[in-house]
Amino acid sequence: MEFSYSEEQEMVRKMVRDFVDKEIMPYIAEWDAKGHFETSIINRLAELDLMGVCIPEEYGGSGMDYNSLAIVCEELERGDTAFRTAVSVHTGLNSMTLLQWGNEMQKQKYLVPQAKGQKIAAFGLTEPNAGSDVAALQTTAVKEGDYYILNGSKTWISLCDAADHFLVFAYTDKSAQHKGISCFIVERDMQGFSSKAIKGKLGIRAGNTGEIFFDHVKVPKENLVGEEGEGFKIAMSALDNGRFTVAAGACGTIMACLEASIKYCEERTTFGKEIGKHQLVQQMIAKMEAGLQMSRLLVFRSGWLKNQGKRNTRETSLAKWQACDFANEAANDAVQIHGAYGYSNEYPVERYLRNSKAPVIYEGTREIHTLMQADYVLGYRQDKPLRKTLPAWPYKEHTANI
Repeated sequence: MEFSYSEEQEMVRKMVRDFVDKEIMPYIAEWDAKGHFETSIINRLAELDLMGVCIPEEYGGSGMDYNSLAIVCEELERGDTAFRTAVSVHTGLNSMTLLQWGNEMQKQKYLVPQAKGQKIAAFGLTEPNAGSDVAALQTTAVKEGDYYILNGSKTWISLCDAADHFLVFAYTDKSAQHKGISCFIVERDMQGFSSKAIKGKLGIRAGNTGEIFFDHVKVPKENLVGEEGEGFKIAMSALDNGRFTVAAGACGTIMACLEASIKYCEERTTFGKEIGKHQLVQQMIAKMEAGLQMSRLLVFRSGWLKNQGKRNTRETSLAKWQACDFANEAANDAVQIHGAYGYSNEYPVERYLRNSKAPVIYEGTREIHTLMQADYVLGYRQDKPLRKTLPAWPYKEHTANI
């Protein structure tokens, strides 16, 4: 076991932290208040080679290990959940899925520009009546000659208005239930595609989230990812990667709550002493620290398994569940430490609390992950080998095709 960061990982952390301090922190309160998604941040992340941080160099990425992606997500969420979400969706849900399941043509056409940050990518699974119950989705793909005709819609799609490419899941055989779901690459400029942002969100207001619609969208048969009927497996393996980044981001929320609370403890005095000297405040600070350290260990264990090329669904589920719960609790305690000021946007902790709720819900609710973990322990659930796996790190050319 190795618990220290490599020199390269330390450099990545410092680079992203400096970026967040200079280019996100001074402006995020205004962006959040206005519900404004600042696309220039995505462009800057691309310039820093962070939109494909764990994608092999042969496919346009930086070629770093999977835990480097976790570090990027942690530091970005320290600034705001919106920008970690952008990387989670673009890299974790879409690009890593293409790395695992895409053929060489798809990788060259779509993965390479995505890894370079020249194109932005998103993920379309959730529907108005299909969240945790993926098999309830209604979007269909009917094959006609050299095309699939997509009809339907998706909701709560991050980067809905910003993305160029989407991984979309649709039924090619409704009678086969989840075994009849397939995965497709859809481009924004395909005729019949449209999107619409959702307004009035509780949190992550500086992010772009909304709906995407398919009205007889003609998708070339070459854009089928994997095989027909393999979409459910592809979606679940994609969620392993997405949940990994969400868990890492939750560590960033806890870190932000700690930093804000420590600063406030040093500034605020009651009953003749700094509030940090009151034991019940110390208890809340200690809980944040414990949550951060435990969450990081769970996250980096999942990343270690990814680096080994091993299945990590169970470990990533646990990391996502626990880290997001810890982050929500940390944000709640941070508001409590700030007292009445915590209820005002004069301080950032109210934003942390609003932002921390969504990750407890998306990419598997805490209830879903609780059941998953119980099923693993009781022996009711076992993960079977997948036809395609993520390449182990360090990467070797074309290992993703095996």
